Amino acid sequence: MVKQLNWFGTLAISALLGWLGIDRFVMGYTFLGILKLLTIGGLGIWWVIDVFLIATEHKFKKVKWVYRA
Repeated sequence: MVKQLNWFGTLAISALLGWLGIDRFVMGYTFLGILKLLTIGGLGIWWVIDVFLIATEHKFKKVKWVYRA
């Protein structure tokens, strides 16, 4: 099932709480969110990569980006 998520909101969540895996939970990737939480964002590397992927509007399989005000 594809989730429609606000791109800017998800980017903000990823930038602020991505090191806890919250962005992956929001996108529907529960297992990856748990891994990211336990590794503290992959020691920061995974966190930075996810912020970059979301900022560039990467096409995740479970996510459709929407742009509502």
